[in-house]
Amino acid sequence: MFCRAFRVTLLTAAMALPAGGVARAMPAVAQGVGSQVIPDVISRVIDSVVLISTSEKVSAELTNPPPDLGPDSDLNQFFKKFFERQRRGESDERETGEGSGFIVNADGTIITNYHVIEDADRIEVTFNDGSKLPATIVGTDKLIDIAVLKVASKTPLKAVTFGDSNSLRIGQTVIAMGNPFGIGLSASAGIVSGRNRNIRNGPYDDFIQTDAAINKGNSGGPLFNLRGQVVGMDTAILSPTGSSVGIGFAVPINELRPALAQILRYGEIRRGHIGVRVEDVPDEVAARLKLAKPEGALVADVTSDGPAAKAGIRQGDVILSFDGKPVPDARTLQRVVGEAGIDRTAKAEIRRGTKNVHIEVALASEKPAPKPAPPKPAAQAPEGAPVLGLELAKLDANSRHRFKISPGIERGVVILAVLPSSPLKSLDLHVGDTIVEVEQQQVTTPEELRNRLGALKHRGTTKALVLVARPEGTMRFLRIPIG
Repeated sequence: MFCRAFRVTLLTAAMALPAGGVARAMPAVAQGVGSQVIPDVISRVIDSVVLISTSEKVSAELTNPPPDLGPDSDLNQFFKKFFERQRRGESDERETGEGSGFIVNADGTIITNYHVIEDADRIEVTFNDGSKLPATIVGTDKLIDIAVLKVASKTPLKAVTFGDSNSLRIGQTVIAMGNPFGIGLSASAGIVSGRNRNIRNGPYDDFIQTDAAINKGNSGGPLFNLRGQVVGMDTAILSPTGSSVGIGFAVPINELRPALAQILRYGEIRRGHIGVRVEDVPDEVAARLKLAKPEGALVADVTSDGPAAKAGIRQGDVILSFDGKPVPDARTLQRVVGEAGIDRTAKAEIRRGTKNVHIEVALASEKPAPKPAPPKPAAQAPEGAPVLGLELAKLDANSRHRFKISPGIERGVVILAVLPSSPLKSLDLHVGDTIVEVEQQQVTTPEELRNRLGALKHRGTTKALVLVARPEGTMRFLRIPIG
C-alpha cells in the first residue's frame, strides 16, 4: 500500500505557465547510452507528438434571486436579463486544461488519456510546427484511460511506430515526451523501473513504471524506446507534491493497441466475459491440488447459463491459462478475458483435482440479466444449536424467499444470525449469507457443517477454508478459526 503522504496523480495540467516561463533542465541521461542516441530518436519522432488543449463551459448557477430595485428602476431590465441567463446555465467563463497525445495514423487519428478530454466540449491539437487543428472524439474507455481523437488534416500526418511493451526489461532506457505544465513539447529520459504495476486506478491496471521525468500535462504523451517505437502512454505519477519525484506510470502499448482497434471499429471497447467469479488460490488449495505454488484463478462462482457454465467450468476449478496467456492470479484473468474480445472461442487450461484439463470457452460481451427475486415470506427458525456462534438453517424455499437468495446458489447453509459471542463476528459474514462448502466439500445442512468442522478440528486443523455466497450470488473464500 502506498504511504499516506503520497498520492497517485493523473497528469493533466489545469493551466499553462505564463508566457516566457522557463523549463528546468531535464535529468541526466542514464549512463551507458551514447550521447547522440536520444537526440536522434527525438528528432525522428517529434513530429508525431502533439499537445492537446481542452476547454469546457463553466455552468452558471443561480444562488440568489435578483435584487428588488423598485418598479421604476432603470436597472431592472439589466438584472432581469442577467439572472435569466444564469437560470439557463449560460456563462462566458470556460475551464481549460492541457495534455499530450500522439499520432497513430496518417489520416489524423490521435490517442491520449480519457481524463485529458473528459467533459471537454472543445479540443484543439497543436503540432510540432505550431499549426493547430480542432479535434473530435471517436471513442473513449475510462477503465484503461484511453481516448481516440480525429483531426481533419489536408496533408498526411506522421504516425508513430508501435513497439512491444512485453519485451521491456527493467533498467531499459526510455524517453517520455509531452506537454508538462503546459510549457510546450518537452522530452525526458530515464529507465523502466518496474512492470505490471497495480496502482489501484482501475480493474485493468498493468502499468509500466519509469523514472523518466513526467509531470502534470504529460498525460497521454508517448513513452518511446531507443528504437523510436512507442511502448506506452504516460498516465499517472506517484508523488507527495503532485510533481515528478521519479515514479511515473504508463499504460503498455500492447494493452492500447487492441483497445484502439475496437474503438475505431465500434466506437467503444467490447470486452470479453465468461461468467465466473474468481479469487486468488490459497496455499492450502494449492497444496491439495498439488500445484507447485499458489497460482491461477480459483473459481468461486459460475454464472448459470453463462459461457463458462456451458463450457463445463466448475466451482473449485483453478484456471491456469486463458487464450494462450498464463494466469498467475485472479486479477490477471479479468484482464486477459477482457482483452480477448467477443464472439469467438478461447482455450482455457484448468486444474481440476490433481489433473489439468483443456476447455474451449465462448466469449460473450454482457453478463446475463439477474432474475427477479420472489416475494419475502415469513421468518424461519434456526435448526439446532449454533455453530461457532452462528444460527443456521438449510437453504430451502423459505430461506431463499426471506433473504432473496439468487437461484444460482442451489444448496448450502444459510446464516440466520451472528451471535455477539461468535468467534467469527469480526469476519465478513452477514445474515442471509450462505455457506456452500467447507474445504471444497459441499455442505447442505447445519448438522453436516457441524460434523465437517468437528472432524477437521479433531485432526488438528485450526482454520478451515469455507466458500460463502452473498444473497445476490457473489461468492468468496474465507478462512475461519475452528481451533
